[in-house]
Amino acid sequence: MARARSVLLSCLLLAVAACVLLPSAFVAPKASRQAPGTEVDARLLAATFAGLSPLAIEQPAGAYDSVVAMLQSWLFGGIVLIVIYGAAALASLANPLTKRREQVKAEVDAIRKGAA
Repeated sequence: MARARSVLLSCLLLAVAACVLLPSAFVAPKASRQAPGTEVDARLLAATFAGLSPLAIEQPAGAYDSVVAMLQSWLFGGIVLIVIYGAAALASLANPLTKRREQVKAEVDAIRKGAA
């Protein structure tokens, strides 16, 4: 009974502390006297311009000279993906640890059947 009262008292104290401290945890921002909108910083504008300037110097080349080149690239990309997925599938199926676990399990089962 005394323990239940101490838990109730500590929960009550925790709730009171939260109510007292919670309003001071959130501070409202200062009121802005400027017109609504966004202010653009000159440094941000300069950094954006510096980052995009290489695009203005060189025009991007055409992606493919012909349809044949596009089809060849798709074919090469498809073959690479098939090889990657095939290697992942082979690695998952030919996992030597899994095979060894299956061997040990079969041996343990055989020993248990012989002992029983």
